[in-house]
Amino acid sequence: MTFYVESETDDMPDFDVEDLLKKVTLEVLDTEQCPYEASVSLLMTDDEAIREINREQRGKDAVTDVLSFPAFEYPKPADFEAVEQYDDCFDPDTGELLLGDMVISINCAKRQAESYGHTLYREIAFLIAHSVLHLIGYDHMEPDEEKVMFEKQDRILERLCITRD
Repeated sequence: MTFYVESETDDMPDFDVEDLLKKVTLEVLDTEQCPYEASVSLLMTDDEAIREINREQRGKDAVTDVLSFPAFEYPKPADFEAVEQYDDCFDPDTGELLLGDMVISINCAKRQAESYGHTLYREIAFLIAHSVLHLIGYDHMEPDEEKVMFEKQDRILERLCITRD
């Protein structure tokens, strides 16, 4: 497994973000029975930068907590058999499944952690789980999709013992 973490901000958490990315991503992929080794990248940034990315990539001029950019569009969530049809879904050097990229605003994560009354560690773990589920085809545009996705996020964090304090 390959995990890339990049930071565009000096305001990083006081814990190992790459370790958390690995832990949460592996739990999501294990839960969803992904048969492949995979790679994923995470950019930690601030409100201003995520707003610009959101405007440029999605046409939404607003700050958000996390953005997800899947490398592949799944016909249905976690349909890993479908990726076998496409060579460009795998890193030619490592053979790993390319999940895609995620971007997290540290400013937004801090505000949300405070607002929800839990730790920044828990908030970033939640945002990573949320984003990885998006990267493998889950969405929450419809109420039934939202229910499934949020239940999965909660179970993943519970299994990792990352709970709201």
